[in-house]
Amino acid sequence: MHPALVYTLNQPEPYQSIMMHCMATIEACIPEIELRFSYKIPFYYFRGKPFCYLAPNHKGQFMDLGLTKGYQLTLHQDALNGDNRNTVKSLRYYQLETIDQAILVAVLEEAISLC
Repeated sequence: MHPALVYTLNQPEPYQSIMMHCMATIEACIPEIELRFSYKIPFYYFRGKPFCYLAPNHKGQFMDLGLTKGYQLTLHQDALNGDNRNTVKSLRYYQLETIDQAILVAVLEEAISLC
């Protein structure tokens, strides 16, 4: 089994469900994306370059979908979290039910257009 999937399946709830939902959405929106296990987390690459990652934060009780070109995004800035990072912005999810699918897809589509 792919190491990124093993990592995801070993996460407690709600992280596991959130991660699985995000992975399915990413792979449906961007069929040619490649899942790797980099930096000890699931990391997606597009055309060989880092695109986004899934990082559960157990201390903060959320899961970050980090976008490597986050600061170049213009849509849905109110939904993106910068946390004093220079290039990465993320969509932060606390519960599966709080994921706004339209925003998730729109952000992914804009991010892929920057590649």
